[in-house]
Amino acid sequence: MADAAQSLMTVEEFYLWCETQEDRYELVDGVPVPLRAMAGASDPHDAIVVNLIIALGNQLAGTECRPSTADKAPRTAIKRVRRPDVTIECAPVTKKTYESRNPIAVFEILSPTTRKNDRTERLPEYMRHPSLRAIVHIDPDLMDVLVYTRGADGHWETERLFSEADAARIPGTDVNLPLSEIYAGIPLDIT
Repeated sequence: MADAAQSLMTVEEFYLWCETQEDRYELVDGVPVPLRAMAGASDPHDAIVVNLIIALGNQLAGTECRPSTADKAPRTAIKRVRRPDVTIECAPVTKKTYESRNPIAVFEILSPTTRKNDRTERLPEYMRHPSLRAIVHIDPDLMDVLVYTRGADGHWETERLFSEADAARIPGTDVNLPLSEIYAGIPLDIT
């Protein structure tokens, strides 16, 4: 990593460099940064990712869109690449690409180490991405989901969901994702 960090990388150089790495990285201002500072995901975090992949995969079946994991990464600026926990991408599967080419929604499961960064640094980056229509922040400890959606006028609106019956709707798709599916099997704190 020291060699890679000596000079700033372009996004293309970063994707090529990632092919030779065992761990996953993001690109922040041209510098590779270990994903989640090399920490693993908690059991609830991982279970929510799996729940999302299953629910989104079922709802998107037969469409041009599909869910993807943090192994695919959208470019958020000239020298920035992020790895959301789950992405909905609407582009054909192609060989040898690591970039999410047409992401329309990203899902971030908040954690104590990423919560501030997800809300203050990544959120504005995602909001500037031209193809994104929805950004979803999921608290793994409480049934609390923030859904940011881009309106037809280009402005972002925020909806907070708290109930099992509430559902995150993703513009441009038929996805209607009930919180009961997102949090299936997850023990939650009661506050």
